[in-house]
Amino acid sequence: MRICLITSRPDHPVLAATTALLTRRHEVESIDPESAPESAPESGGDGPAGDPAASGSLADVYLLKARTPRALALAGSLEERGAPVLNSSSATALCQDRTEMAGLARRAGLPFAATRSVTSLAALADERDLPYPLVVKSRHSRRHDLVTRVDGAARLRELRSEWAQEPVVVQRFSENSGWDHKLWVIGGRVFAALRRSELAEGGRGPTLPLAPGDLPDGWQDLARTVGSVFALEVYGVDVIDAGDGSPLIVDINAFPGIRGQEGAPEALAALALRAARRSARRSARRSAAVGPSV
Repeated sequence: MRICLITSRPDHPVLAATTALLTRRHEVESIDPESAPESAPESGGDGPAGDPAASGSLADVYLLKARTPRALALAGSLEERGAPVLNSSSATALCQDRTEMAGLARRAGLPFAATRSVTSLAALADERDLPYPLVVKSRHSRRHDLVTRVDGAARLRELRSEWAQEPVVVQRFSENSGWDHKLWVIGGRVFAALRRSELAEGGRGPTLPLAPGDLPDGWQDLARTVGSVFALEVYGVDVIDAGDGSPLIVDINAFPGIRGQEGAPEALAALALRAARRSARRSARRSAAVGPSV
């Protein structure tokens, strides 16, 4: 099998460990979406030598770790050519828009934090009688975006100096222990940890191991349901305990880092191979239905 990673960081710990497992019997390559052509040619092409996106043959499966616009465009072009991509470009893009994410989650009946969109942080700062404390986030998730707790108008004015034109989403701050439950799912297998929230006093803190069996009842099933709703196979779900073990989802991420989770590389390698085999079987069935060419 040929497995291709779409990432600028093939040395990421989970990807590197997964590659080491797969290369015992399979071929693993990577594409840096920031240097690859924005769309893959149908065949041949003038792309960089050795660039799998520019070659005539497709890999058996692509793992979409990057989430930049160029990465999504590349993944979309590969999907148009019939390649399986995990996660799909559309599912990944949906998780980059916090307004769309919250809307889908709540329509599906998931316990997602009530979220409203505001055209800009400046517009939010002009509102009166806001129900502080609030959580304010960039509408579009990306590296170094805005995610902060706001306890009053003075803090909004501070943020306005840097983020005035930023489209944002707003959530009521839910009192909690200050620890986020980080749930990761790879092909249906759940991994978990506790991480001191970046919204807690003192900011983000350490990540502590947590056995999935120690999660409150129903949380593993909830995490898997998120995957079904969002058409994700490798993803993260950030959950806080809203009281008495009641979960409140505050974020969903396509293909997060999943660092330090024993068994995660093995689960990712197995998922990649399953997806590649499914795709091969579909191709074989299509070829059989068409019949031999005359």
